[in-house]
Amino acid sequence: MEQATGQRLAAVLSEHRDQIIEDWAQTVRDSLRGRLTRAELARQSEELYTELQSALAGGADSVDAPAAAPLVSLLAELSRNRARHGFTASETAVSVFAIRTALLHVLDSGDPQALADYAAFALLVDDLGLRTVETYVNVREAVITEQTEQLLELSTPVVKLWDGIVAVPLIGTLDSARSQVVMERLLQALADTGSPWAILDITGVPAVDTQVAQHILKTVVAAQLMGAQCIISGIRPQIAQTIVSLGIEFGEIVTKSSLADALQYALRASGVEMTRRSAKPVL
Repeated sequence: MEQATGQRLAAVLSEHRDQIIEDWAQTVRDSLRGRLTRAELARQSEELYTELQSALAGGADSVDAPAAAPLVSLLAELSRNRARHGFTASETAVSVFAIRTALLHVLDSGDPQALADYAAFALLVDDLGLRTVETYVNVREAVITEQTEQLLELSTPVVKLWDGIVAVPLIGTLDSARSQVVMERLLQALADTGSPWAILDITGVPAVDTQVAQHILKTVVAAQLMGAQCIISGIRPQIAQTIVSLGIEFGEIVTKSSLADALQYALRASGVEMTRRSAKPVL
């Protein structure tokens, strides 16, 4: 974009400021369906409009031009906020692209120079929109990664069942990433508590294949290296048949059908005597 073109466009933006901002904000407001207050949207539109006008007046011919730096920075902050608050990429992009239509409404369609200026303006807005979407995608991916890590932490708790006995109830699919988290949390719990017993409960694991079995065995071996004895509980009939058909061997690892059986085994092996009290008659 030539400097003269930018200055002409800046003059048009200055002359028709209120109308363009209103048309632009209305289009954005319709796309957001009330997810932003009118006051907040008006503030954002005013700030973006002011920086866009300054960039054009300063001769910005691309998003990398020094005069466009404040505008690009403002759009990046807008993208980050939209990504963190759950707005879609389309809703974020409309906040930039909608100004093209708003400007077109005030241009003289019969003036070849005005149309040429608009074409240059549209190219600049396209670049700004693409940069905005790129920032949105990067931030959204970072948010998803952070949420995934948090879910992994929450979905792999290490529970202290008794003095010297900890358990890891596994729910859902056990992939490589989650297996690593399970191992790290279990080993840390063993180191912190000095527990000699660890129970891996797979009642909530929908299916056990060779890969899942390998993950479980690696976790057991790691716990054994820490001096803990492991019990695998939650071996349902279907899982037992699958393990046999796949030829998976757990070796000398103790397996139990339920977490209660595993806890009972660990307590007895620890020398804890358990007696059942007779129920008292209800008066």
